[in-house]
Amino acid sequence: MKFTFVTLFPNLVEPYFQDSILKRAVDSNFISYEFYNPRDFTTNKHLKVDKQMVGGGAGMLMTCQPLFDCLDKIKEENEDAYIIFPLAAAKVFRQNDAKRLAKKKNIVFVSGRYEGIDERVIEKYANEVFSVGEFVLTGGELPSLIMSDAISRNVKGVLGNAQSLDVESYENQLLEAPSFAKPEIFQNLSVVKEFLKGNHSKISDLKNHMSKCKTKYYRPNKEKR
Repeated sequence: MKFTFVTLFPNLVEPYFQDSILKRAVDSNFISYEFYNPRDFTTNKHLKVDKQMVGGGAGMLMTCQPLFDCLDKIKEENEDAYIIFPLAAAKVFRQNDAKRLAKKKNIVFVSGRYEGIDERVIEKYANEVFSVGEFVLTGGELPSLIMSDAISRNVKGVLGNAQSLDVESYENQLLEAPSFAKPEIFQNLSVVKEFLKGNHSKISDLKNHMSKCKTKYYRPNKEKR
């Protein structure tokens, strides 16, 4: 799996791949990443990549020319490029999307800035568009990182114990049950007693029940489905 980030600010993205699980995944060649900066493709002598909106409106938009040339170059170099635009107005990215996209060979995230990206770029190049929630951010880099992290976890070999994927939230339509670590009592707060008895069948049933309760509380609509 290769992640390609089209961004004006590569330094916002790269540090995330230099520690912890994703660093080990990069070092082990399970995933890789690269950057393309639209400024490197602009024909503007001042290296501008934004212009005022047609028809008026506050702020500036990233323009067609740099992004067209940048994305054409990416597609020319990699026929497997699958291009995703993080957009506040798009459908919400979900765990099933992460699992599905983990089977792709090269995912390209195009990060908007300013007031966004000229719609013609999205219409021509987007394979999919996603939102990470009903709120607005200053750029697409954080959503791109969120999605690349979620996708990476589902790439074979990235997690040391692949079984950990089976019990996470949003698998089997339920949120993950509460978990506890040692010590068994801390500041008079105890773990669930049944977890200490070693009966794995009862523990499994209890965790399933707790998952249902947690889902009903935090995601009542999902619990009904």
